[in-house]
Amino acid sequence: MAAAAIALVIANSPLAPAYSHTLHLDVGPLSLLHWINDGLMALFFLLVGLEIKREFLDGELATWPRRVLPGLAAAGGMIVPALIYLAINAGQPANVRGWAVPTATDVAFALGVLMLLGKRVPVSLKIFLTALAIIDDLGAVAMIALVYTNELSVIWLGLAIATVVLLLVLNRARVTALAPYLIFGALLWFFTLKSGVHATLAGVALALTIPLRVSPGKPDDEQSLLHRLEQALQPWVGYLVVPMFGFANAGVRIAGIEGGAAFGDIPLGVAAGLFFGKQLGVFGSSWAAIRFGFADCPRDASLLQLYGVSVLCGIGFTMSLFVGLLAFPGAPELQGGVKLGVLVGSLSSALLGTMILLFARREVAAPKSAG
Repeated sequence: MAAAAIALVIANSPLAPAYSHTLHLDVGPLSLLHWINDGLMALFFLLVGLEIKREFLDGELATWPRRVLPGLAAAGGMIVPALIYLAINAGQPANVRGWAVPTATDVAFALGVLMLLGKRVPVSLKIFLTALAIIDDLGAVAMIALVYTNELSVIWLGLAIATVVLLLVLNRARVTALAPYLIFGALLWFFTLKSGVHATLAGVALALTIPLRVSPGKPDDEQSLLHRLEQALQPWVGYLVVPMFGFANAGVRIAGIEGGAAFGDIPLGVAAGLFFGKQLGVFGSSWAAIRFGFADCPRDASLLQLYGVSVLCGIGFTMSLFVGLLAFPGAPELQGGVKLGVLVGSLSSALLGTMILLFARREVAAPKSAG
């Protein structure tokens, strides 16, 4: 949050030209901005991939009953924001590529708000939000791969696939040394960068090959390679990668935005999708699942608290900014609209969600599902 705020201040100060010039300096084959967005963010996606794998094999998403409520909520939270964005931008064909921007939830920021609220929010809702965001991230990864992939190079893509096969061989051979995975992972990143598929997806592919041994009824050893790598990455991603990404990409020159542009279709679509779409999609799907007996309300949580958490899902920030860059490459004016919409929608969602959860009362017993 501080990194994004500093970027906004600098972008609207006399230091703005130096800020922009520094980000576009060439460092080897890529600019500094590209190293952050394509290189460092691969570590972010590596951590996301590790969390997805752990949750599905050994966590809150390990069984189908646990997947129902967050799964339906995540689906609603992706579909409704996209529809709102498309409705607002229907008359602008060039803007339609941004439909996926408001579909993402920034789990770190949303959970950070819940942690600040402490015991006012039951643990079950924190688990619900974590599971929802993991499925949401999985959806975002799929959209990046399917929607925002440029022209493919068959040769480089073939080399990337061959590297994934080698990583799977290491996994099947029960290799538990980290070095071979990291060496092949670096090669995979390079091949993916050259292939036309976004390089950050190499982080997810690498994560899915990292060993995690699970026995029925017995949780995985926390000393396994996946757990150790996840724990090692968390501070670097949390305190270096995400702040650097926020600093490099949240710098919107608000002083240079005309009144009409500030209320243009892209910023309005993104902000409305995050603020209105997320809460409608997440809470509407959750309420329907509980009402018709597909799932139970999270333990010790009221429907008002569930609604508050649904509003917090409108905090898109990191993933929304990232998808916005992919949606409008080489179009700074459109990216500026995306950034403005993400900041407004995320901040509004954070404030309203916090207010709801501060005043919502915790129920002694969770409401029963119908039937």
